[in-house]
Amino acid sequence: MLARNSGKMATSMNVQRETVTGEAGRERAQLRRRLQLRRLRDRVVESVLLLSGLVAVFVTAAIVYILVSESLPFFAQVPLREFLTDTMWTPMFDDARFGILPLVAGTLVTTGVALCLAIPCGTVIALYLSEFASHRLRETVKPILELLGAVPTVVYGYFALQMVTPFLQRFIPGLPGFNMLSPGLVIGIMIIPYVASVSEDAMRAVPNTMREGSYAMGATRLQTAVRVVMPGALSGIAAAYILGISRAVGETMVVAVAAGLQPNLTWNPLESAATITAFIVQVSLGDLPHDSIGYQSIFAAGLVLMLTTLVFNIAGFLLTRRFREVY
Repeated sequence: MLARNSGKMATSMNVQRETVTGEAGRERAQLRRRLQLRRLRDRVVESVLLLSGLVAVFVTAAIVYILVSESLPFFAQVPLREFLTDTMWTPMFDDARFGILPLVAGTLVTTGVALCLAIPCGTVIALYLSEFASHRLRETVKPILELLGAVPTVVYGYFALQMVTPFLQRFIPGLPGFNMLSPGLVIGIMIIPYVASVSEDAMRAVPNTMREGSYAMGATRLQTAVRVVMPGALSGIAAAYILGISRAVGETMVVAVAAGLQPNLTWNPLESAATITAFIVQVSLGDLPHDSIGYQSIFAAGLVLMLTTLVFNIAGFLLTRRFREVY
């Protein structure tokens, strides 16, 4: 009797042991499948990210290749020295001259006017939203401010031509209908959201312990904002400025509509002039055959524009790297 009971108990224990072993094996198998699925998902995500990065690199390389390859026939006929030093830009005239200086001057003047408005206003707005505005006001004003970036640029162009220019003519007698001041101011309004938003994000990233330490030393909110927060966020603010500069340099429709299309080597914002982007728009309308030197000049002008933007971006990278604060 005892032997029979012992055999039954042993058999029952063996069955339980086999059941436990089987369940453990199934759990291990399920765990292996989950790990395999996770690895597969990670590989798919990594492949998608790598593909996205390669697409960006490919597009950039393709743009550079097109500009350089299309510019070479132009520079084969126009000496580089003449292109950089001549003060006349008349590629569509019979007596064509190809001095890029008038277009560069127009681009820099409109950009300078825009920055004179956008940098102070954007910085003050960012400082107020970051340090003085309530949370509710900040969450209301910031999206509204960023909506300015969603307005089509051609609308800004006609706004500059039909509203800003007549308004300025009331205070500046003799101001021509096409000038660089009006589009420069409107471009400044356009890039305020870029400067304000990126600067505000940089200021918000400054640790609160720095603010609290400043308050503990007896500083006011304004002193803390100007002497602690802004220096702490200097790299981000500089990045915002560079972003605004690049956006202003590459603006097309505002200057094409309101600044005029006559290349004029002048540094006076009250006069009309053409910018690099406006000239590219003018020639791209189809007035010149594609194999003519006048048409090829837009690629040389585009190459100058790309190099200008690249210089600003490199300067911004070096500046942010020099003053970057790690918290």
